[in-house]
Amino acid sequence: MRIRLTVLLLATLLAACSSRFVNYGDGHYSNKNRQQVHVVRRGETLYSIAWQHGVDYRKVAGWNNIPKPYTIYPGQKLRLYNRAEKKSAPQVKTAVVSKQKNVTPATNKTHAASQKKNNNGGNKRITWRWPTEGRIISRYSASDPGKKGLDIAGRMGQPVVAAASGEVVYSGNGLRGYGNLIIIKHNDVYFSAYAHNRNLFVKEDEKVKSGQKIADMGNSETDRPMLHFEIRRNGKPSNPLKYLPKKR
Repeated sequence: MRIRLTVLLLATLLAACSSRFVNYGDGHYSNKNRQQVHVVRRGETLYSIAWQHGVDYRKVAGWNNIPKPYTIYPGQKLRLYNRAEKKSAPQVKTAVVSKQKNVTPATNKTHAASQKKNNNGGNKRITWRWPTEGRIISRYSASDPGKKGLDIAGRMGQPVVAAASGEVVYSGNGLRGYGNLIIIKHNDVYFSAYAHNRNLFVKEDEKVKSGQKIADMGNSETDRPMLHFEIRRNGKPSNPLKYLPKKR
């Protein structure tokens, strides 16, 4: 009877833990019930906090009235939601069905062009390159919260390079599950991340060029030398294989 009670107690504890966190498979964890407020810790940036919670950094800045250059400080509490949207009651919209047939809506070319510009962050097209050499051991999956990028196997100390030109907005090891991590901002829309490195060679606010060496491959917070590589669009993970050149 005592053994059965012990097993039941352990099962209950494990269930409680699994309800709080989702295991990302490669060592990454995320709070299942989305956090409402983030308390800033030393070494964090607005960009790293937005990355951690999968939110567009511009939204976090707007929700907390933080102007450029997005300066934050330890102990500061950041809202991760839109207060106005949370207070407003949901509205039910009634669909209006037109009785007219073969009606083609007019195209607003100006709006379409403006929207396209906004989606691209008002910047030139990004030319991506592979951040390192090696075999892909884990691929992106939109349905699996543990596969939000590529895991590329390699050797300890292997060069890791910037996949495109940009600005380093995070360089450190403060994000649980990513080890020594670098995040690069390429424009207002696209960011890339390089995790599990051994050594980091670039600092925050530093400009980097495509192909520039930024780190050595390592095994920080993982069980083998590898690079975890992500591309995010408007704060959301996107399949890197959609952007990287095809391997021969």
